[in-house]
Amino acid sequence: MQIRPFQIEDEPAVIALWRTCDLVRPWNDPHLDIQRKLAVRPDLFLVGVMAGRLVACVMAGYEGHRGWLNYLAVAPEYQRRGLARTLVNEAERRLQAAGCPKINLQVRTTNAGVIEFYRCLGYKVDDVVSLGKRLASDDAPA
Repeated sequence: MQIRPFQIEDEPAVIALWRTCDLVRPWNDPHLDIQRKLAVRPDLFLVGVMAGRLVACVMAGYEGHRGWLNYLAVAPEYQRRGLARTLVNEAERRLQAAGCPKINLQVRTTNAGVIEFYRCLGYKVDDVVSLGKRLASDDAPA
């Protein structure tokens, strides 16, 4: 798999991948999420390509205190081949090079398989409560 930064022409394939992997939610317009990411550290929005096809992606971020991983996705027919692990490793490498001391991520509590995946990569459940507050309503179609 070739890993490279997202390019604007990747948008339809990335959104289709997110939809296939059930990552799109009505309150997060995927087009707006991409526009927002491109305004802040677009070099940390990575895609994985095999044989000319976009098959994986991860949206990483770093604001100077903590790194974040969002929207990790691998096309179902390419899952369980180490692609997600490879993509996370590359995101971690880039975050570490930027001086990031810790990475956080959020996984829905119902997604036991993904929680176990991250545990296998060395991530641990932090003793925190995740809070959120919407500042904008995207009203995206699911």
